[in-house]
Amino acid sequence: MTSPQILIAPSIVCADLTRLGEEADRLRAAGADWLHLDCMDGHFVPPLTFGPLLLACLRPRSDLYFHAHLMIEHPERQVDEFLRAGANLITFHREVYEDPRPLLQRLREAGCQGGLAYKPNTPLGDLPQFLPFMDALLVMSVEPGWSGQEFQPETVARIRQARALIDAAGLPVHLVVDGGINDETAPLVVAAGATVLVSGSYLFAHPGDLAAAVAVLRGARPS
Repeated sequence: MTSPQILIAPSIVCADLTRLGEEADRLRAAGADWLHLDCMDGHFVPPLTFGPLLLACLRPRSDLYFHAHLMIEHPERQVDEFLRAGANLITFHREVYEDPRPLLQRLREAGCQGGLAYKPNTPLGDLPQFLPFMDALLVMSVEPGWSGQEFQPETVARIRQARALIDAAGLPVHLVVDGGINDETAPLVVAAGATVLVSGSYLFAHPGDLAAAVAVLRGARPS
């Protein structure tokens, strides 16, 4: 069986925020596949970052696939703005809803892909009932919020569990891993079944050029 191509999703919150348009161009030239936007409200997580206005400003500048990761308490109040801004995929957190299916269905009916994000300590046992409504599952390998945290090794087992559940459902759901992804952890999560790697600090602080860092992550294979 051919291994799936690993998609690279740089987290633009770690870019030079004074020149985001140029940074989006640089990511495209470096071979990135997605642009990952960490949208935080200062309530669900302590930091406050940005919202749909920034996405709308970047959208005419880039043809990358835009993934809005909503780390906010009330995503249902904001999704229409993110839809109008041009998000390709909107992911919100499992922890904010008892039943996330209505909002996932709302995204699908609007022509946007949707997904759920799970914090490190949130059990994945309820995932099968939601998978038919999802295009992506985001497994957090750090606590959501601050960039630069160290990868939590126990996440590898959770990724394996998520991969088994997705495969059992037979659905084309992206398995996204976010947090502490670098040249050492990428092979671990790819071996466990991840298909999309979100990386911020590693990519933008890489001593070589950005294209080289993207290539290292994309080439990650089990050791």
